[in-house]
Amino acid sequence: MARVVVTGRIPDAGLDMLRKNHDVFAWAEDSPMPREKLLDVVNGATAIVSLLTEKIDEEVLVAAGTQLRIVANVAVGFNNIDVAACAARNIVATNTPGVLTEATADVAMALILMTTRQLGKGERIVRSGEPWQWGMFYMLGTSVQGHQLGIIGLGQIGVALARRAKAFGMTIAYSNRRPVDPTIGAELDATRMDLRTLLASSDVVSLHCPYSPATHHLMSSEQFEAMKPTAYLINTARGPIVDEAALVEALQNDTIAGAGLDVFEREPLVHPGLMRLDNVVLLPHLGSATIETRTAMATLAAANVIAVLNGETPPTPINPVA
Repeated sequence: MARVVVTGRIPDAGLDMLRKNHDVFAWAEDSPMPREKLLDVVNGATAIVSLLTEKIDEEVLVAAGTQLRIVANVAVGFNNIDVAACAARNIVATNTPGVLTEATADVAMALILMTTRQLGKGERIVRSGEPWQWGMFYMLGTSVQGHQLGIIGLGQIGVALARRAKAFGMTIAYSNRRPVDPTIGAELDATRMDLRTLLASSDVVSLHCPYSPATHHLMSSEQFEAMKPTAYLINTARGPIVDEAALVEALQNDTIAGAGLDVFEREPLVHPGLMRLDNVVLLPHLGSATIETRTAMATLAAANVIAVLNGETPPTPINPVA
């Protein structure tokens, strides 16, 4: 019976799949597992089911031992896993793409509406008890109809957001290394642009690219200065894609009009400058936070583990081992 270590709380549906034929240790606390505890419990594990809150690096792989066969991340991103170190040890690494596409696109669209219409600020005013009264010019926002959404990274989530934005009357531009499938491009009537042209012409810029050394601080002072002063930045991808200090400066100086963030550079810490600004909406990483989506993520991660332990190819490998 293989030993499976689950490093954080996941929905029971995923645990039930694993417990049918395997010995499962599952961390039961809402808070992340302490590093010392993680290094201890992975000893002898054949499979690790990890969350974004745990860094699965060389130290963890060594602590687990030579029998470790798979690291299954319960997330579409995998910057918390040393994929190269896994590959060097013939350990399969997997993630959970696809199942969180629609939920994350919903949150991105919500952030677009919250920022352009000042909904976050308005909600804070009502809750504070501050006197307010309807007026013709009170808290005017910006309509999204007829405005351009620039998507950096038109993958599955970017396409799902583009469909929503198009339904709201927005035009779609995107910046990718390669053109999207012509069928999708035609459906969205999407225009491919280089990054600088997209930044200069878009009314809302939404980030959906993977996080890597190449995209670290992709959005910094130079990029904010290239944007329209009336434009908004949305990030539901990964926090370190944005230089938060530069973003604070851009928001304070009206270099851009506002921002909506679901992820942060040093999560769960938030740059204190962002906390003091009214032209930014801040969410606590809720992109995939629906019951249905989190359950699908857990069961897909479990399916990856079961496949590898049965000698089969997992449904969603990051680095499939021959």
